[in-house]
Amino acid sequence: MNKVGIVVLDFGSQYTQLIARKLREENIYCEIVPFSESIEDIKKREPKGIILSGGPASVYAKDAYHPDPEIFNLGLPVMGICYGMQLISQHFGGSVIPADHHEYGKAELHFDEEHQIFKDTTDGQIVWMSHGDRVEKLPEGFIKIGYSSNSPYAAIAHATEHIYAFQFHPEVYHSKEGVKLLKNFAKRICGCPADWNMGNFAKEQIAKIRDMVGDKKVLCGVSGGVDSSVVAALLAEAIGDRLVPIFVDNGLLRAKEREQVEAMFKTRLGVDLITVDASDIFLEKLKGVTDPEKKRKIIGETFIEVFDKEAQKYDGIEFLAQGTLYTDVIESVSVKGPSKTIKSHHNVGGLPDWMSFELIEPLREIFKDEVRKLGLELGLPPQMIGRHPFPGPGLGIRIMGEVNFEDLELLRKADTIMLEELRATGYYDKTWQAFTVLLNVKSVGVMGDNRTYDNTVCVRIVEATDGMTATFAHIPHDILENISRRIINEVDGINRVVYDISSKPPATIEWE
Repeated sequence: MNKVGIVVLDFGSQYTQLIARKLREENIYCEIVPFSESIEDIKKREPKGIILSGGPASVYAKDAYHPDPEIFNLGLPVMGICYGMQLISQHFGGSVIPADHHEYGKAELHFDEEHQIFKDTTDGQIVWMSHGDRVEKLPEGFIKIGYSSNSPYAAIAHATEHIYAFQFHPEVYHSKEGVKLLKNFAKRICGCPADWNMGNFAKEQIAKIRDMVGDKKVLCGVSGGVDSSVVAALLAEAIGDRLVPIFVDNGLLRAKEREQVEAMFKTRLGVDLITVDASDIFLEKLKGVTDPEKKRKIIGETFIEVFDKEAQKYDGIEFLAQGTLYTDVIESVSVKGPSKTIKSHHNVGGLPDWMSFELIEPLREIFKDEVRKLGLELGLPPQMIGRHPFPGPGLGIRIMGEVNFEDLELLRKADTIMLEELRATGYYDKTWQAFTVLLNVKSVGVMGDNRTYDNTVCVRIVEATDGMTATFAHIPHDILENISRRIINEVDGINRVVYDISSKPPATIEWE
């Protein structure tokens, strides 16, 4: 286990990941672990401080989440946020009750006294509240250091120990000076060095891969996307020609994607890609399947089967590498805490029992924007690094309902037009992700003097930083109009184009 600056115990808040992101942006290494993490595993990480996240539960509920109480006996500074504050108050003998009014939204934080946690921040600063319970009575030994109009105990601290708690969320964008508060805790109080960066991370991962692999070989599944390309670059640096990179054409790719990926790896990475055409296998297994989760699982399982069959052609392969990201892990399964599963990802959850490979996932604890920085650190070209995210299941989850060859061809043509228009206008590089979705909903239209009854395509373009949250992109209407006009005029079988203006949350970026 790596030494970390700050360990965040996750109690299920939708904002937990932001705590880690904000600290990492300050070059302080931070890891999120489940609230139930054993005290032994926390000690192994040798943290300099602990943060207790927010969460949707109530500390007095029958099934409330509680960490190992020994965290308060480690002699480390501790900070509680929202639910974490209420846990601290309860643990030390304070009183927590349901609030008369749930408090959501902006509030002004005022200081009761100058305190090092508030260093270089402003009295009256805007913070973001999101809670239904509140601390009614402070535990013995604690003092009030900040308040708002609706929260008399908006910030508290132990009088002699380094234990702090906020009723608000310093990690969210709306808490205008929240990053300074987190930084004060991590740097001033915990003494964390600000020495974590992608250069260090790359060296650590390369050394770890070499140590793990030894003289064996690694099968690396690549798609040509940012994640798998960065993994391949790390492996090439670490083990050279013991890397066996395999690109599986699953029949769910965008137009000419296979040729582009092969050329990119050969010319940019100097790696000869092994291409396996398994499109017939994937499409046969997807026949008649309409449920999104079943589609994802079938695609994921088939990838593994194809990789395993290919690996048998080479001696000495004992590892499978893939580009699993932190966001994949968070959305797929509650491995980091009591968060709800949103959707499964084909590359998350380990390998089936029948496989003998050991998994290598060097990007598992970092976010997409950090992966891009890592790629630049490794010398990958900007055009590769700037490529929009493309899901492992490909177009299979951009067709509502059953996946078949005809619909894939229809979607490829629409998607190509949309991307052409975005690149021509400069909006491809200004946005996080852009794609089209075939809704399998037909509507009446008129072309010339004839009635049509054809498909509807949805255009989805979003702005985001790491994919955990996203807002729809405010693309100029003339660009959207050109996209719609071209798709309807140039793609037979489509007579209507709509634009998705939902944000994440409550929607996800992909439709399935």
